[in-house]
Amino acid sequence: MSIEKKVQELLQKMTVEEKVYQLTSVLVQDILENDKFSPEKAKRLIPHGIGQITRVAGASNLSPDEAAKTANEIQKFLVENTRLGIPAMIHEESCSGFMAKGATVFPQSIGVACTFDNEIVEELAKVIKTQMKAVGAHQALAPLIDVARDARWGRVEETFGEDPYLVANMAVSYVKGIQGDDIKDGIVATGKHFVGYAMSEGGMNWAPVHIPERELREVYLYPFEVAVKVAGLKSIMPAYHEIDGIPCHANRKLLTDIARGEWGFDGIFVSDYAGVRNILDYHKAVKTYAEAAYISLWAGLDIELPKIECFTEEFIKALKEGKFDMAVVDAAVKRVLEMKFRLGLFDNPYIKTEGILELFDNKEQRELSRKVAQESMVLLKNDNFLPLSNDVKKIAVIGPNADSVRNLLGDYSYPAHIATLEMFFIKEDKGVGNEEEFVRKVINIKSILEAIKDRVQNKAEVVYAKGCDVNNQDESGFEEAKKAAQGADVVILVVGDKAGLRLDCTSGESRDRASLKLPGVQEKLIEEVSKVNENIVVVLVNGRPVALEGIWQKAKAILEAWFPGEEGAEAVADVLFGDYNPGGKLAISFPRDVGQVPVYYGHKPSGGKSCWHGDYVEMSTKPFLPFGYGLSYTTFEYKNFAIEKEKISMDESIKISVEVENTGKYAGDEIVQLYTRKEEFLVTRPVKELKAYKRVHLKPGEKKKVVFEIFPDQFAYYDYDMNRVISPGTVEVMVGASSEDIKFTGTFEIVGEKKDAKEIKNYLSRAWCE
Repeated sequence: MSIEKKVQELLQKMTVEEKVYQLTSVLVQDILENDKFSPEKAKRLIPHGIGQITRVAGASNLSPDEAAKTANEIQKFLVENTRLGIPAMIHEESCSGFMAKGATVFPQSIGVACTFDNEIVEELAKVIKTQMKAVGAHQALAPLIDVARDARWGRVEETFGEDPYLVANMAVSYVKGIQGDDIKDGIVATGKHFVGYAMSEGGMNWAPVHIPERELREVYLYPFEVAVKVAGLKSIMPAYHEIDGIPCHANRKLLTDIARGEWGFDGIFVSDYAGVRNILDYHKAVKTYAEAAYISLWAGLDIELPKIECFTEEFIKALKEGKFDMAVVDAAVKRVLEMKFRLGLFDNPYIKTEGILELFDNKEQRELSRKVAQESMVLLKNDNFLPLSNDVKKIAVIGPNADSVRNLLGDYSYPAHIATLEMFFIKEDKGVGNEEEFVRKVINIKSILEAIKDRVQNKAEVVYAKGCDVNNQDESGFEEAKKAAQGADVVILVVGDKAGLRLDCTSGESRDRASLKLPGVQEKLIEEVSKVNENIVVVLVNGRPVALEGIWQKAKAILEAWFPGEEGAEAVADVLFGDYNPGGKLAISFPRDVGQVPVYYGHKPSGGKSCWHGDYVEMSTKPFLPFGYGLSYTTFEYKNFAIEKEKISMDESIKISVEVENTGKYAGDEIVQLYTRKEEFLVTRPVKELKAYKRVHLKPGEKKKVVFEIFPDQFAYYDYDMNRVISPGTVEVMVGASSEDIKFTGTFEIVGEKKDAKEIKNYLSRAWCE
């Protein structure tokens, strides 16, 4: 039988209870007893079966082999002890790697975006798929496809930055890697948060979002659309906030009309945790939880996560009494069952339990994590001071993130996430020391201080002083730090953020900021140390752009390392000592101060300036560091720019090329970026838009020709009447090393009649080297 017929046959057998339970989830902790599956608890909580199980590996203390065994036991219970024997989908988090004990911890997403390397993102996602499949998981709550243009927002670290085209490319690569060619052999990716989540009032988590429809479609919906149509994204998660007065979890226009109707999305919508309940609790938009459950289904939602909150006996009772339309429930149940059939769950819900540990954090996976970390590093400043000479005799390593392994990790990595949740293992009053101990217990990881010591071994003296904490006003460690810095050949100051959900964290979910300066007294620490030693290298371990003007002149070099993951300390040492030449570029602009926010390169012609005077009273309106910016230890020369023809029709593509030569003495990577500008009738367009990029590795003296193929489809926009069209006209092309460092410009013309662009064939450009 076809899947459709199988689903229909099964649906006809189901009671109201069995249907509703397919639309919700249960926390794995609630069906465990002393870390073992409890059939008694399961009989009590999920007697009618269940749609999903929440984080068997990621919200427990189970090792990978224990998680796999537990997953099998849960599925066996559902198959053998519920009337219809319907298996459950198991979902997990995977923002910076599979969020589970023993899994490989990759750099946080904002750093991954700075690689501008689509291929390495796909490889990273394949590792996540392998590890998740091994423990019986079916769905990953990633990638974040939020376009982030407000650095105050705490979850900037989880995003791919400010540009919709870069975000779309990163999302497509991630989805392709984790889902694979056949979803039966892959993991369901979940694009989140749908939509505009990162552009909230005041940069505050869950606050209302004010985005007009044209901008919503062209900037914020665009990466989701590309992920659906190009990569076949199979799940989407609505966001917590409201848009134009409608909570996203209740927004039928977004979920049903646009995603399913316009895009042909054929997957499942899953709620953000407590997102259905919050239609009542947070937004006050309904009167009862039963109403919240129904309105979310009516909007297009399929699954309530992470546990049964609104899809309760009260909702079941209301359905039986005819208060809500059962057809709405049936439509969601069909989609859930269809996904389970597509995953092959009914054929075999079990997994092999042998050889699992070999797939977790092995040598090849760690090497990949290190490579991603290396490529993510962005050299922001270098007064010919880096790489460090092998002749240095004394190195002072100072700062709150210098000897911390905990602070190398993003908020949704397993060690950091579990360490910040009081409900697991770590109690508030036991403090940071225990968090460090916990992280080292669950993963093999070094601090930057340890990596530097390993690198220099006995060739140089390494002294350490913490100086201060990440986020308090205690300056008592300043004197020790200054003493350590005195007489050192180089002072490496490792500063930045701590990612997580707790109040002592400065980056991560709900850790929104009203300042973009370094938290606490870290900026003052740098100032004090600079009084006794001017040979300062600042290493930023952080999750959002930093206002750098206060420390810029005090450092001879500044390296942006983001949250670089389990191999991050070694990657930082590789860069500092010249074993790796940094080539990352900023995926998000760095403001001068918080008052500039939002500041981003792709603004409209009337944006980016203040009327006729241009600048603010206090400072420039320009970002301190622009999108696409990043330095290298070598130099690159651009030459022989060419646009292959003057005109193309609506159905043609065009090739644009440029030669790049490494004119320095170090091998290195250059990220060649292509921007365009095209004016339209009545509807204003951004001053420039990224349309293509290519990361190119060049040896000293080596030259490569980079070729970009772009398509008229990429210039689709919403016209005055909100129809998506492609119009004839002149396209200005800008090729360079950043959004500001443009090396060549030229033009070509798109000719023909204005064309309807409801259906687009080519969302993304092609790029290669010759």
